[in-house]
Amino acid sequence: MQLQLQTFTGLVSMAAAVVQGAARQLVDLTVGSTLRALLEASASIGLWMQWLILQVLQMTRAATSVGADLDSWVADFGLRRLPGVAACGTVTLSRFVPSSTALVTAGAGVRTGDGSQAFLIVADASNPAWSAAQNGFVLRLGETAVTVPVAAMVAGVAGNVQASTISLIATALPGIDTVTNTAPLQGGLDAESDPALRARFQNFINSRSRATLGAVGYAITSVQQELQYTVAENQQPDGTSQLGVFTVTVDDGSGAPGGALYQNVAAAIEAVRPVGSIFTVRGPTVVQAQITLAVDTADSVTAPTVRANVAASLAAYVNALPIGAHLTWSRLVQVAYATSSEITNVRGVLLNGGVGDIDPGASGVVKTSGVTVS
Repeated sequence: MQLQLQTFTGLVSMAAAVVQGAARQLVDLTVGSTLRALLEASASIGLWMQWLILQVLQMTRAATSVGADLDSWVADFGLRRLPGVAACGTVTLSRFVPSSTALVTAGAGVRTGDGSQAFLIVADASNPAWSAAQNGFVLRLGETAVTVPVAAMVAGVAGNVQASTISLIATALPGIDTVTNTAPLQGGLDAESDPALRARFQNFINSRSRATLGAVGYAITSVQQELQYTVAENQQPDGTSQLGVFTVTVDDGSGAPGGALYQNVAAAIEAVRPVGSIFTVRGPTVVQAQITLAVDTADSVTAPTVRANVAASLAAYVNALPIGAHLTWSRLVQVAYATSSEITNVRGVLLNGGVGDIDPGASGVVKTSGVTVS
């Protein structure tokens, strides 16, 4: 039954009608009268009780609960909100005089120029400058700069910063003079939103039968936010058919997920896979897209800015394509025009040197290798 909500004026009017109907003579309900004051006080208490009822109804349903109440609701089913992800990327630390050896220690801090966002330098054993013995990156005699990986101290989209915004060294690094990020830091995500958690909870309930495609999909999407995936049933990784085998292709948007993500996805699938079946988890096959085009603008003064925005928009569009999605040549023109109203013409659009579409295949993903706008 739908709860009929009442306003303060409505409650007072209904109470006055009841009093007047029960009285044998005319009663004084004018503003300021004693009886009206009593009715208004009672209406205030009624509104407060109505608010309490609404609070209880809100907290007892996942569809209306928010924040901590929603977390508590889904926790009864063993579900939890997916945490935020810290933005990551690289910074370049430089010095003016390379006359001695300098050390950039892992865990050292850097910040954006306004000091609002903080990042930590993280270890990278694959970096040639990394020294496990010294727990840092070594600049040898004669070397003026070293590029190292960093991660935001606080998870969330706030850690996604543009290029050349990191310029402060927050930790003492003897021999190091400047720091900058030549490329944007990306990948930061806030904690799972309430609508996303509700949607995933519905998938959780629908996948309780286990051993289904939906259950495998739910297991994958519960590992990390914004994962893309495809499942090829009865198919080995090389494409040959075999009953009882399925191949999972997963991507975190980068085109090259790390081995740790594969292991986490495999562990999640293991809990719901059909008995007697075997599976493989792999990353997508990356197909590179080189884009070249020219744009004409109404204002020659703003042309360089427009061209830079077009290049960024095209790169963002292509890199956001999901696994198996085609990159259509004609769509590039549309994306370019949509970037700015100052664009009067888009011409000479080439995709990998031609005008054909790119089909990455069912387990492939298209990523930009470069966008040139003249």
